[in-house]
This record gives sequence, C-alpha cells and structure tokens, in this order.
Amino acid sequence: MRFVSWNVNGLRACLTKGFMESFRDIDADVFCLQETKMQEGQAILELKGYKQFWNSAEKKGYSGTAVFTRVEPMNVTYGIGIEEHDHEGRVITLEFEKYFVVTVYTPNSKRELERLDYRMVWEDDFRKYLLDLDAKKPVILCGDLNVAHKDIDLKNPKTNHRNAGFTDEERGKFVELLKSGFTDTFRYIYPDVTGAYTWWSYLRKARANNAGWRIDYFLVSNRLAESIEAATIYNEIFGSDHCPVGLDLK
Repeated sequence: MRFVSWNVNGLRACLTKGFMESFRDIDADVFCLQETKMQEGQAILELKGYKQFWNSAEKKGYSGTAVFTRVEPMNVTYGIGIEEHDHEGRVITLEFEKYFVVTVYTPNSKRELERLDYRMVWEDDFRKYLLDLDAKKPVILCGDLNVAHKDIDLKNPKTNHRNAGFTDEERGKFVELLKSGFTDTFRYIYPDVTGAYTWWSYLRKARANNAGWRIDYFLVSNRLAESIEAATIYNEIFGSDHCPVGLDLK
C-alpha cells in the first residue's frame, strides 16, 4: 500500500501547477491533502477509481483537508469531536480493516507566537484522540504537523529557534507524541540524513538553495514500524511551497 500526503497550499492554484500529473505519477492508494483552501465542489477533480472525502473550514479560502482513496473505508469521520477544534477542517479519519488513516493540518502558532497557547491545547487534545484510536487498531498519521523535530530537520536551527514551528514547546509536544507510541517513518529509515526538507519559504530563493524545513510527516503506531518498506520525500515535485511525502507499507 502506498500512502501520500501533500500540503498543496491552495488546491485550485496547485491544479494549475501540475497537480494532476504528480497525482498520476505517484500512483498512491491513499492520497491525503492539507491546506486545500476550498469548499468541496469549487474544483471538479476527475479521479477515476478513487473515493473523495473533504473537510473544509467554515472560513472560505482557509485551511481544509481532503483524502482520495482507492480502497473503500469502513468509516469516515471529520474533526476530533471537540467543538473548539472542529471549525477549521483540519482532520479526516478513515477506518480500514487493519488500521486507521488520519490526515491532519496542525494549527500554525503564527508570527509572534500569537496562537501558541491554543496550539498547546490542540496538541494535547489531538494526541488523546490518536491514542483513543490506537487503543482499537494501529494508526497511520500523516500531514503538515507544523513542527521541525530536531536541528537536523531544518537548514538554520539557530536563527529559527523560537520561531513558529521550532519552539521548545512545539518540539516538546512532538516528542510527547512519539513517546506515546508512534514512529517517525522517515527517520526510521533515514535516521541521520541531512538536507531532507518538505517545506521552503517563497522568500530568498529558499527552495533553490534548499533552505527548508521538514514539517510534513508520516507517523505510525510503533507496532506498524516493521511493515515500513519506504519513506519518501518527493522533493522534485513542485506546485506548492511544500512537496509531497510518502509511505509504502507491506
């Protein structure tokens, strides 16, 4: 099974920048999107053989997630069941026979860290949501988690310390999530690889200089780790300020 996740930073814009070609080339069984920035029906996608599931933010042109899957899920839910968190279209959960697939667009703490306090509440509530799922069957989590875990996961850790996505608080919550029973699939395969990024600012030729951050992930319940066949960063694919990431499971 091949799973792919991509923050498209506006699907309608990405559709004009080669999205469909990339979608076909990757040939995923389950393809998850974040930051779709649209309501379902604002763009018509002809995805033969795929079921489509959308969770759009109430605020138009903001946030939003989608999942396209060849495999029929047993059940699909939207959000995490907490009113405070479920207005921005950030989570879709698909239940399959042997596991759950969860795609998430984690809230950004924003400049001046104005949303960091909310982010901390989100992190605790979302982790509890994942652990409740994990108690039933293994979980495959993917998406833009808006955090670089370690210094190795961004080009300039010293100058970015205390910036959104690289605060001690955000990184600490990511560590808590891993310690609660999850594996970072890319680091499972490539523990020491440097220069492996998934997001680049549009400023200062960041992508051309590979001055990026690894903030898009596939995490799996620890008991799935031995099933990992490949963890991929598709950094040759453009169309967004993020590139897709992938996971192949036996």
